Amino acid sequence: MKKKHQKNSAEIKRNFLFISRWGETLDIALAILNEGNNVKMYIEDKPSREIGYGFLKKVKDWKSHVDWADVLIFDYTGYGKECTDLRAQGKLVVGGTEYSDMLELDRNFGQDELKKHGIKILPSKEFFNFQDAIDYVKSNPNSYVIKPSGETQEYKQLLFVGSDDEGLDVIRVLKAYEKSWGNDFGNFQLQRKVKGVEVSVSAYFNGKEFIYPINVTFEHKKLFPKELGVSTGEMGSSMFWTKDSPIFDATLKKFEKSLAIDGFVGQLDINCIVNGNGIYPLEFTSRFGYPQIFIQRAGIMEPIGNMFYKLAVGERFKINVRKGFQVGAYMVVPPFPYEDKKSFELFSKDSVIVFKKELKEGIHPMHLKKINDEWLITGNTGIALMVTGTGLTMKDAQRMMMNRISNIIINNVYYRTDIGDRWSDDFDRLWSWGLL
Repeated sequence: MKKKHQKNSAEIKRNFLFISRWGETLDIALAILNEGNNVKMYIEDKPSREIGYGFLKKVKDWKSHVDWADVLIFDYTGYGKECTDLRAQGKLVVGGTEYSDMLELDRNFGQDELKKHGIKILPSKEFFNFQDAIDYVKSNPNSYVIKPSGETQEYKQLLFVGSDDEGLDVIRVLKAYEKSWGNDFGNFQLQRKVKGVEVSVSAYFNGKEFIYPINVTFEHKKLFPKELGVSTGEMGSSMFWTKDSPIFDATLKKFEKSLAIDGFVGQLDINCIVNGNGIYPLEFTSRFGYPQIFIQRAGIMEPIGNMFYKLAVGERFKINVRKGFQVGAYMVVPPFPYEDKKSFELFSKDSVIVFKKELKEGIHPMHLKKINDEWLITGNTGIALMVTGTGLTMKDAQRMMMNRISNIIINNVYYRTDIGDRWSDDFDRLWSWGLL
């Protein structure tokens, strides 16, 4: 008698509900839709709600679709309590916990948790007004980084990395922030600056343990090539996957038990400065990283919807990934990285994205809507596309990415052409310090 054929989990059609803060996960939702699943998306931020129109089904109230969903995916911090409550009801959820939210949103809490887990940190101090911070720098001259906390940290251009050994540039910036923000800035940290290679390690967590391989990412945060201009949050990244990472073992691995207490499901990332003296964790991202998740997707060889399902049910598995490297660059338009409604409407709103050849491999739609099969820019910040490339060498990955970018025409577009260029120097240093 013939055995009845059983479908494997990747072949089963499921219902995915995305609860999105800013509409950032359109590309991931589309990938899951194209894998044959049903997808609905809710966007919380009002100016961003047009994102995804024409691409997939949008909903105005996510809570009324919870029973429909097989898997709920929360794409930002701040939903930890909802995620925990839904899990308690037996729902499959990719998303945070109140603990993981605090790791990212409360910088002081994050630093205290690092200390509690036996990880050495850079000296830092929290401030609630600018004058106290200015007095502190005057009394303790050194180079510092200004790091907004809470909601203000969403304005990535406010992060300031000082270069003056006496802290004079930090004092000037604090005075400027005091004039422009007054008491609305909220609390912030001054963290001692240290020189080295900036690198982040991240891994997916299935509610009980980390899933391998580990992802190692090099962010390119400044607006212009060669790290010039304002901080943007990010203009692109280069990355690779590895089964072993000394940086991961010294940092995130130590959080495994703490994350398992409340059943965290998703990705945890820690950004570090490393040098010959050691590993210095800077901050957590306890959710998908943007654009990290899109560049990761270029390297993940299995259906990403099925991968998220396996995470949410607590399955132990290995992520099937490409060998070599992945790179990605944002293609952006005015007013990015700032928010200015008038500039956006004047230069960018409803601009059409033109493809010279109809090739969309490695093209990840960001703040877009689709009308009559045309991709139009929407939202309010001017992030049009993420373009990725992969290769066995960093140069191969860069070449593929730039070839794909050259096929795209967008009015007033700008992007960095040097994503991945730092790798040869970073590799030499990380190798000599025994951190690869």
